[in-house]
Amino acid sequence: MRSKSATPSENLLEELQAALSHGTVARRVETLRRVTDLFVGNAVDYSDDHVRVFDDVFQCLIEQIEISAKALLAERLAPIVSAPPKIIRTLALDEVIEVSSPVLSKSERLDEATLIEIARTRGQAHLKAISLRRVLSEALTDLLVTRGNEDVVQSTVSNPGARLSEGSLTDLVTRAERDDDLATCIGLRPDLPRHHYLKLVAKASLSVRRKLEAAHPELADEVSSVVQEAAQRVRAAATTRQTEMARALVKSLHADGRLNEFQVSTFAEQGKFDETNAGLAALAGVAVETAETMMIDSRTEGVMILAKVAGMSWSSVRAIIAMREKLSGGSQTDMLALRDTYEALRSSTAQQVLRFHRMQRGTTPAA
Repeated sequence: MRSKSATPSENLLEELQAALSHGTVARRVETLRRVTDLFVGNAVDYSDDHVRVFDDVFQCLIEQIEISAKALLAERLAPIVSAPPKIIRTLALDEVIEVSSPVLSKSERLDEATLIEIARTRGQAHLKAISLRRVLSEALTDLLVTRGNEDVVQSTVSNPGARLSEGSLTDLVTRAERDDDLATCIGLRPDLPRHHYLKLVAKASLSVRRKLEAAHPELADEVSSVVQEAAQRVRAAATTRQTEMARALVKSLHADGRLNEFQVSTFAEQGKFDETNAGLAALAGVAVETAETMMIDSRTEGVMILAKVAGMSWSSVRAIIAMREKLSGGSQTDMLALRDTYEALRSSTAQQVLRFHRMQRGTTPAA
């Protein structure tokens, strides 16, 4: 017979033992609710040993219970940093999205290895839940971008806590050429590297121009002018503090007579787009914006024209082209063929092309 002096925890222990040994599903669910209440109400006070005990109890209680009870447990445990790790993993691995979603999207107790395992093997609903996490590593983001559908990818890109690798950014910017919504999501990210932003804007501007010209062919010239001006304003607004510092450094080197072909080549080999662009502009005697436009063009002629005007050797030109390919993720070009083209290019021809380029854009030589 139960003693009248028994404490609530002792009563719960007896109930737990009864539920685990011969209790009905309904009794298991009710016991699970009471155990969850006990844990959630005192989670901050429990030691690691206490948490391990709760972990074992939860694992036993969720056997043979209905989905709604598991989903409620997941919802209540997900926000708790010190939640029992084994039950968190079990809930995350559940194939039923109503059960796994709260843990996948919120739980900081869930380890990276489990998240990656789920991202590699589960369906789009599970990927979408992961994409909503407060922080996403590059490894997770790569998987979400690679395996995710349109909804998952946009959710991931829109998440400010998602770290995007260079490879993922290259892939996303390429995809954005065919997806205006994705282009907008990418373009709004404050951490988007400038060379990707400029490529995104260049491609989006072309897409917008084509759509507007098709809708209003009688206004084609006006539309083209407006789009070009808009692109220039967006580009100016995209200048980051890092870009400003890079340009200031190159300007200082040039003023002191320390900027030369070797320095620009070194910048290129280090993958420093802003420094390389500013250095090439200075040596070629053009505005940095002009050089930037020619640098992000999908073709290599612009780079070779600037380099020829600057009097650079082929080895430096090759370093700059290699940097562009690495940053843009484009296919490798035939360097031997490009070398022959560069060697055959006359300096006077390059000067003429550059003058035409300036005239088309209404720019003047750099001071």
